[in-house]
Amino acid sequence: MFAFDVQPYQVAGGPGWIHEAAFSIDAEPPASSESARLNPPSPYSPLSEEQRLMLRALLIDRFQLKFHRENRTGQVYVLAKGSGALNLQPPKDVNGDPWVGSNAGGGLNGDGIAGQNISMPLLAVRLGRYLEHPVLDETGLKGSFDFKFQIPDYDQNQDAQDFVGSILTSLKGIGLNLKSTKGPVETIVIDHVEGPSAN
Repeated sequence: MFAFDVQPYQVAGGPGWIHEAAFSIDAEPPASSESARLNPPSPYSPLSEEQRLMLRALLIDRFQLKFHRENRTGQVYVLAKGSGALNLQPPKDVNGDPWVGSNAGGGLNGDGIAGQNISMPLLAVRLGRYLEHPVLDETGLKGSFDFKFQIPDYDQNQDAQDFVGSILTSLKGIGLNLKSTKGPVETIVIDHVEGPSAN
């Protein structure tokens, strides 16, 4: 996922152990590389393209990874501006870590939505993780925003389908619209992988 900048639903194939086995990896970029001089504002900052390429090289070398890419037709969502007013504010902390989740903090749980210093493309990516389908940003909105919306009378006993509905309701509450459609889903297909070679 990190090496190819994709979500779990965009990875297919491979033996069952890849979902269960865990490995500790200690790797340092060459001193001459750009990655060696990076000073990200947070340990949770996204990997750079160079770091992703290095991680792919490590997987190919030490795990004998072989893969190919496919565009498979599947369910996607389109994020766009709604017909009403936007309930988005300029970020209070332009240097803060981008974040989106529930009003109580943490991940989305269906009671509403809140975000801090988050752009629309990044919001689309984060929503895709919860919806387990790609979300395409077609809002046309530039920059980052803070926002918050609480669903009145939220029922914690709702089922999974209602959870998706609550996300749609929450987005409408901040002036955005999410529409389900069919589209291409980039998929990394694992053709071969082995346990890591010894040090």
